[in-house]
Amino acid sequence: MSPRQITALVNPISGRGDSPQVWEPLAERLRAAGADVATVVTTSAHHVGEAAFAAACAGRVVVAVGGDGMVRDVGGGVVRGDGVMAVVPGGRGNDFARGLGITEDPATLFEMLLSGPVRSIDVLDADGVVVLGNVYLGIDSRATRLINRMRRFPAVVAYRASGPLAMLTWRAPTFTLTTDGGTRTVRAHSVIAANSGRYGRGLDIVPSAQVDDGLIDLLVASTDGLGRRHLAAYMAEAGTGAHVRRDAVDVVRTRSVTIAADGPVPVGIDGDEIGTLPITVRVRAGALRMVVPVDGEARPAEA
Repeated sequence: MSPRQITALVNPISGRGDSPQVWEPLAERLRAAGADVATVVTTSAHHVGEAAFAAACAGRVVVAVGGDGMVRDVGGGVVRGDGVMAVVPGGRGNDFARGLGITEDPATLFEMLLSGPVRSIDVLDADGVVVLGNVYLGIDSRATRLINRMRRFPAVVAYRASGPLAMLTWRAPTFTLTTDGGTRTVRAHSVIAANSGRYGRGLDIVPSAQVDDGLIDLLVASTDGLGRRHLAAYMAEAGTGAHVRRDAVDVVRTRSVTIAADGPVPVGIDGDEIGTLPITVRVRAGALRMVVPVDGEARPAEA
């Protein structure tokens, strides 16, 4: 197999702002091993998408060096260019990478980028925006808004504080959800259209979600039996996925969902906030090819 041609897109402000320091030693090792490596320091989400598209069209493996938002923006460009991407975790959460078994260990990342297999995975389309992880609304998206306002704080502080702060003034809206199976109206704390099922720096929020099954796992945490006084315990249980055993929580599987609400609700996608309701989310099965760790599960694909 010929050496890979790699273009790394580096977000200089991801995490603690040290993504360039994470990437450069890896780039040097890859070049020494014979890989063709180019590095682009990105300046905006638009720049990320266009650079990813151009590199994908040129047949290069596009590496997202940053957090979940960076991974999403690179993924959108790579899907559009019908290319192959990889991830070097460099953000505060890194939940999407973690779900694929991608660690921050330099030796493991080197082997993955040099010779890791390629796996075809699903993405979500949220009114034209490619989402690799999840679309979420409710107290979760309120917490995301708060996290993004606390960028000067250490990640562990921001993530731990955001949930309690979001609960202080929370009032659950009534959602209208239209899936493959029909329309449902429910007052709920959270609605999550999941592809990866992980977010919030380690929360296993939708344990049943799989990135290669061609389906959205739609979780609804209703207010029936889940009052505000229960929310702290509910979020603690989400660390292991135990929250889905509550009677107030149900998960249905669908290929598309349209979500509306009776009041303003932030729309969260992979650590960022976009758009307003209503929003339609569809699954695009096998739309993205990802380089995964050497011992990860692979699907037939060309890199």
